[in-house]
Amino acid sequence: MSLKKVALACSVCGQRNYFVPENKKRTERLTLNKYCKHCGKVTVHRETR
Repeated sequence: MSLKKVALACSVCGQRNYFVPENKKRTERLTLNKYCKHCGKVTVHRETR
């Protein structure tokens, strides 16, 4: 059994920088503040489908 992964994309540049395991119990998209190496700063990253 392998875990399905979803990408976290930067809200500024749109690059997919992080991947997290999918959680079926979460109904809303995950939003985290993470470092974006393309922007060079901490930005909001949102779960993509």
